[in-house]
Amino acid sequence: MEQNIKELISKMTLEEKASLCSGATDWETKSIDRFNIPSMMVADGPHGIRKQEGETDNLGIHDSKPATCFPPACAIASSWNTELVTKVGEALGEECQAENIDILLGPGVNIKRSPICGRNFEYFSEDPVLSGEMGVAWVNGVQSQGVGTSLKHYVANNQEALRMSIDTIIEERVLREIYLPAFERVVKRAQPWTVMAAYNRVNGTYVSQNKYLLTDILRDEWGYDGFVISDWGAVDDRVKGLKAGLDFEMPGVDGVTDMQIVEAIKTGKLDESVLDKAVENYLKILFKSIANNREGITYNIEEHHTLARKAASESIVLLKNEDNILPLNKGRLRRIAVIGSFAKSPRYQGGGSSHVNPTKLENAYDEIKNIAGDKVEISYAEGYTLDKDNIDQTLLADAKETAKLSEVTILFVGLPEIYESEGYDREHMNMPPTHLKLIEEVCSVQENVIVVLSNGGVVTMKPWNQKVKGILESWLLGQAGGGAIADILFGNVNPSAKLAETLPIKLSDNPSFLNFPGTMGEVYYKEGVYVGYRYYDAKEMEVAYPFGFGLSYTTFEYSDLQLSKNEILDTEELVVKVKIKNTGNCFGKEVVQLYVRDIECREIRPVKELKSFIKVALQPGEEKEVKFSLRQRDFAFYERNMNDWVVESGEFEILVGKSSQDIYLKEKVNVDSTSDKRKFTRYSTASDLITHPIGKVFVEQMGKQMSQEMVERKEKAESDNSEMVSAMMTDTALCKAVTFSKGAFSGEMLQGLLDKINNS
Repeated sequence: MEQNIKELISKMTLEEKASLCSGATDWETKSIDRFNIPSMMVADGPHGIRKQEGETDNLGIHDSKPATCFPPACAIASSWNTELVTKVGEALGEECQAENIDILLGPGVNIKRSPICGRNFEYFSEDPVLSGEMGVAWVNGVQSQGVGTSLKHYVANNQEALRMSIDTIIEERVLREIYLPAFERVVKRAQPWTVMAAYNRVNGTYVSQNKYLLTDILRDEWGYDGFVISDWGAVDDRVKGLKAGLDFEMPGVDGVTDMQIVEAIKTGKLDESVLDKAVENYLKILFKSIANNREGITYNIEEHHTLARKAASESIVLLKNEDNILPLNKGRLRRIAVIGSFAKSPRYQGGGSSHVNPTKLENAYDEIKNIAGDKVEISYAEGYTLDKDNIDQTLLADAKETAKLSEVTILFVGLPEIYESEGYDREHMNMPPTHLKLIEEVCSVQENVIVVLSNGGVVTMKPWNQKVKGILESWLLGQAGGGAIADILFGNVNPSAKLAETLPIKLSDNPSFLNFPGTMGEVYYKEGVYVGYRYYDAKEMEVAYPFGFGLSYTTFEYSDLQLSKNEILDTEELVVKVKIKNTGNCFGKEVVQLYVRDIECREIRPVKELKSFIKVALQPGEEKEVKFSLRQRDFAFYERNMNDWVVESGEFEILVGKSSQDIYLKEKVNVDSTSDKRKFTRYSTASDLITHPIGKVFVEQMGKQMSQEMVERKEKAESDNSEMVSAMMTDTALCKAVTFSKGAFSGEMLQGLLDKINNS
């Protein structure tokens, strides 16, 4: 096919080739009738298809055709279930085939740097491993149906404020360890048909014209083989973008930038081979789409709705269950109060370009009534209005009276749509005052209160979470969320979701707080690698609920952590096994989380980092052994001076538990490095060298060649203050050994030893 494409390109005019580098409309690429080259159609995602047939836009303003609205990323990431995400992807791919859509725009794997980013509902997690695994599953699911995806928003698009121009100032190590790995994982393991270049700049250069990001890393390092497309309106300089590796611009701008490309080639500012390569990248995907087109495909709306309900039920996190108030026993209860407008008018997705027109829509009130049956009286009170923050005393009084007459009250609160959307960031983490006042008033007359949250981004929970007995973090659950909530409330489904992001006590606790959203068109990522739980755990800071946390209606026991070896080379695989047992009385699923801790390192590292996870389904009394595989990268950090991933020799802890702060089992492994190839200089210290296997020998040799006078001086000083002397000896530059040795250790000797270790 590649040979045929090259031959086809050779027959095209310059103008025809340039025309294949931008869209014809908001959602279609250009066709060339002379060569029977059809157009391709793309559509917004990621949790459903937004195909517009009338007036089109890229902001979700105009209506779109009905499609299944699955749980958005903020919710489904909490399922930690990659198999489930793959099935959702397959269903999305089916619907794309039915609607003749060639590429579905998603998933968004940007890291949740701040809890108030307005688009957090569209992203998976604060952690790159979880984000990456969710992204791989989603892409593999969609593309298994012969439909392409567009991995977005590459890269460091972590806020909506000034998103079209903000310059993200970020250190290389931070970029490599936090913000790039999810993209890298998806590219290497799923090969999305397209990658979408983000709006923002990174270290001074727009991503859409950043050769380092688009070519050096994406293509040369990661081996990406699809085509790179711009976010809608993200192009700053089309010719610079093409040179950097931006193959395609969206939306179309009536051929204006196509002619800029033509003019640049005619005047010698752009080599025509660069254009040819971009066209080749595009045509490879176009022909792949044609080859995978399936005529006459339909999908079963009810089956997809059922899948959406299953996905939603696995995405609801049980945060609190005091006195085992849940699950509700419909055989014993006679009066349940359902309070809050969200119960009847659900908030089920975020605002903006990902807005889906659902095929059907469940609400929690009706679903609660359906499950509870005729023997349970379900009363309802509105509690608040959705479009106003003014407290309505009449609505509050009605809610209090309704709650007072019930045995259990279920409160539906959260964030109305106006509070979070694409295009702007939130100003705080609080729910509306009407929702907070409702919780306060209801709790004053009813002790059995369960709160069901509907929100795309995290909300402040203290102090109201201490006043209620049950909390369901339901996020935004898609069109079947109402039924999923009812299923969890009555125990038809056992909650198994875990938090994909930390819930801090207050916004100012967040590590990005002082540097979000930036000033003067720049935002500095000064928190470095300490994002989310990496920061809270390092600070030993109290949080409302930690990363990875989530309760169940059953209990689980962890045991028998085993490592395949106690000592490995970093080139070897380490197999980790652990047993998990359901010690409760009902079927349940548990997310087993594996973290790695570098016990001692020359680089400042988080106290632990998630490296793998698996969701296990267990019947009561059932026990299973789960297995993880760890490789070199799982022990490595990004070495700034070497511009590469490095494992430092030493001990590592393998930690297994049910959240970042609930670690049940630990084992140590010693890892010997083959990747630590840094160069030592006369300004390196003895402590630097001790961490290197050959450097340790160097230090010993250096010590032997120091004069007896130096040794005696050291011993005398140690008798006075051994800690001070030890620190001075290990942290002093090696070149100073020459000075202090009084000629016994010469500069030539030092250079000889440095050459020996650096060349070995």
